[in-house]
Amino acid sequence: MYPVYYDSAPRRDFISVMVSKEPPEPPSKRRQSCRRMWNRLSRLQRTIICAILVVGAMSGLYIANGLMNELPDDKDTLSQRHQVFPNDNVVHVMDQRHPGKDTEANQRRDSNNDKDGEDQKLHFEQERGKGIMEREEKTKVKPKIADAVMQPEVKVQKENVMGNQEEDEGIGAAGGNLEVNEEKKTKVQIKDGADAGGDVQVPVPNMEGGMAAQTAQQKAVVEAFKHAWKGYKQYAWGHDELKPISKAASDWFGLGLTIVDSLDTMWIMGLMEEFEEARRWVEKDLVLKKNVDVNLFETTIRVLGGLLSAFHLSNDGLFLEKARELGDRLMPCFNSPSKIPYSDVNLDTGKAHPPRWGPDSTTSEVTSIQLEFRELSHQTGNDKYKKAVDEVMDHIQSLPKENGLIPIFVNARSGQFRAGATITVGARGDSYYEYLLKQWLQTGKSEDKLRDEYVAAIEGMQKNLVRSTAANGLKFIGELVRGSFSPKMDHLVCFLPGTLAIGHHNGLDPSHLELAKELAKTCYQMYADMPTGLSPEIAYFNIQNPGKPDIEVKNADTHNLLRPETVESLFYLYRLTGDQQYRDWGWKIFQAFEKYTKVPGGGYSSIGSVKDTKNPRFRDKMESFFLGETLKYLFLLFSDDPNLLSLDKYVFNTEAHPLPIWRP
Repeated sequence: MYPVYYDSAPRRDFISVMVSKEPPEPPSKRRQSCRRMWNRLSRLQRTIICAILVVGAMSGLYIANGLMNELPDDKDTLSQRHQVFPNDNVVHVMDQRHPGKDTEANQRRDSNNDKDGEDQKLHFEQERGKGIMEREEKTKVKPKIADAVMQPEVKVQKENVMGNQEEDEGIGAAGGNLEVNEEKKTKVQIKDGADAGGDVQVPVPNMEGGMAAQTAQQKAVVEAFKHAWKGYKQYAWGHDELKPISKAASDWFGLGLTIVDSLDTMWIMGLMEEFEEARRWVEKDLVLKKNVDVNLFETTIRVLGGLLSAFHLSNDGLFLEKARELGDRLMPCFNSPSKIPYSDVNLDTGKAHPPRWGPDSTTSEVTSIQLEFRELSHQTGNDKYKKAVDEVMDHIQSLPKENGLIPIFVNARSGQFRAGATITVGARGDSYYEYLLKQWLQTGKSEDKLRDEYVAAIEGMQKNLVRSTAANGLKFIGELVRGSFSPKMDHLVCFLPGTLAIGHHNGLDPSHLELAKELAKTCYQMYADMPTGLSPEIAYFNIQNPGKPDIEVKNADTHNLLRPETVESLFYLYRLTGDQQYRDWGWKIFQAFEKYTKVPGGGYSSIGSVKDTKNPRFRDKMESFFLGETLKYLFLLFSDDPNLLSLDKYVFNTEAHPLPIWRP
């Protein structure tokens, strides 16, 4: 029976017949119900409902039109305000400042990543982000994201990797034309490693310094890095190191050493496009649960240190989470009968063991992992990492020494030094002395026992190891081999002038700076005296015959591995003294690298002979530390900005990865 419509004219009765091959579908109950409800309404009720719908639609159109007028009119305006990385959901808020001009917003630091609350100023060079801004013009930005990053200052609610939430304020990457406005703040929910379409990740950089433009020499170093990166990316991407001559890759641990070692170098140089592609590799391809034996020391200084440094510079929680996982996988090394860790561990099984070549661990290796593990505890709030490495140092300090100097081998089972082992500041001994000072600095000079051990060691060097050449009085650091002095000095020893200089800068004896200057001169002569202008791996010094040259190089020691130690010390000395000669020496060394180690097509190679200008003999290996250390220190050496990674606020690990100094 049909419903009765009281307001309509009477209808004629009729019968309708439908013929179909298939039975008719029953009418939708939902549609039928809605129609009944509508038909039961009076004409007045229907009129009111229609009026409400019309008014609502008009209001919605008016509001939408107003919002569209607030969006940027063209791509140029958008580029000046922010940078968007669509593949990674990373938004960098831009801020361009005048050189040396500080603002309150620039001095804020994300407390989730620096629990000591230390103020940091942002630093980016004038040309930073060019490559990203070109990509940005092709990127469509969702209004929701654009609205968030239009604000010059971002208030961040960040979920850290430990599951806690801490609210902080900060500002993103510099390089645009956005003025800082303290009054405008937008809260953005951040979730580290967010998927596309999810929450937006806003790294808050922790760089130091003003807006000083890159010098011509810095730009040359950046081009060298790009050339090295080009070869690695083309022929060895994802592998540990590049073989530039054979255009192939080589693996040591299979952890992408060159990528992780280079992260902070790219950030400091402003190579954001390269940094982002490296970040994507870390996120997607850096697998730490791997059936491979790795060396505790090398993995700590290169990978753990590289991840922690990248975390501090970018404030990207991905790097901290990877660092925490790696730290956990390295911890089985400390399960030894003594407090001395085993040298190697399998990242998958957790089985730790001494090196394949013998029962002992290298002293410098077990005492040069402390900065990284301590920092990991500082950031995660888990004290187990710091406790493990502190026990190592406490045990080493309890052992007998010779005027503060230690042998280069220690047994992980007995915990004792190997009897009669060589004492050297070169290979296997070097960074023990470096980390005594730097741990003291890292803790805000709060652990005086570390400083005292360092001072005693320097006094021991001056008494037992420092000598001068017979011809020109070059000072150098020799070795004690079975108790007898040897006038042999590794290029590795050339880190010491920089360490001495930073110690003096922090209040230690003036004689440390004088020794630093003398040793730096000798280290440079190891380059200048060679036909290629590059240093050999090992040199012997003439201390007896004034008629012979100061430096002698044996045939087995003529190779150069692209090492950073000399330019590292030149950076420290120039930064702390302002003496232009250190820059001049560094530039000559860089030019020699360019002339004799650069490989056409991409990459640099270590060479077999620094004495042969016609045939230096490429060794077909580009060490990860060439990008992670050598080029980084050269870039910093040629910087006109004394606050770029301030030595009062950062301490560099032995792989040149800057870590923040804590406040006591």
